Amino acid sequence: MLKNLNGKASIMGILNVTPDSFYDGGRYRTINSTIRHVEDMISCGADIIDVGGESTRPGAKPVSLEEERQRVLPVINEIKKHFDIPVSVDTYKSEIARQALEAGAGMVNDISGLRYDRDMVKLISERKASVVIMHMQGTPRSMQDKPYYKNVVDEIKEFFERQIKFAINNGIKKEYIMLDPGIGFGKTTQHNVEILKNLHEFTKLGFPLMVGTSRKSFIGKILGTEQAPLPPQDRLVGTITTCMWAVINGANFLRVHDVKEIKHVLKILESIENYKPNKLGNPRSCPNKLGNPSSVQF
Repeated sequence: MLKNLNGKASIMGILNVTPDSFYDGGRYRTINSTIRHVEDMISCGADIIDVGGESTRPGAKPVSLEEERQRVLPVINEIKKHFDIPVSVDTYKSEIARQALEAGAGMVNDISGLRYDRDMVKLISERKASVVIMHMQGTPRSMQDKPYYKNVVDEIKEFFERQIKFAINNGIKKEYIMLDPGIGFGKTTQHNVEILKNLHEFTKLGFPLMVGTSRKSFIGKILGTEQAPLPPQDRLVGTITTCMWAVINGANFLRVHDVKEIKHVLKILESIENYKPNKLGNPRSCPNKLGNPSSVQF
């Protein structure tokens, strides 16, 4: 188990050691280039590194257990060898999670929300690891094939309530659970906007909330069109804007590619919130909070 991450908002730096991720696929083909990138993210303010060895972009095909292991395990070993930073493993396979936890990871970021692998919940409980329970409709390969909800916010809340109960009943402590509404995972642009608009509804569940909007396609569609979205490399401003919105509305963790820029966002927001007027002025205090301090355990 890793140390607590306390504070108003924390940054999870994305490390995709995959050839086909939608934005950074294939960038980090060697251990040296990967470790340099990790060092850069840490120096820019990352609080935790999330290592993923299987692309979960829309339409992505699953990879074998052995291929994912060969991508993920050497990287986690090297990170723990060189840096004192919490590590999360982005996987829905309990065997990959087991080996990653043995290598020093302290969290499992499960896009299936503990649904795909029946051994995952037992593993996390026994290892006293933290878990991100994420919502996804369908699978990465099919999730964007006409996703439909009667009420996306209510259905995600109901999903969280079921999976939280499942996790706790199987021995995972409440303080080890984090929630992620799964922006872009089986959602249309409208669904994603509705989720962001109603983030406060998820905070009512009483668990730390993670939001991952980083360079996702809905940003490109808003800034371009549904038929001709802006490409991922042109979505930084949209990422910054959605991250600002998320933190102001209760997100505790931001999962991002662009650590430096989002760290700057958090510093500015915190400076504004903590500003105290001097005796020459009496400006109104900021009505919004940056989010409740994270209680999730690492």
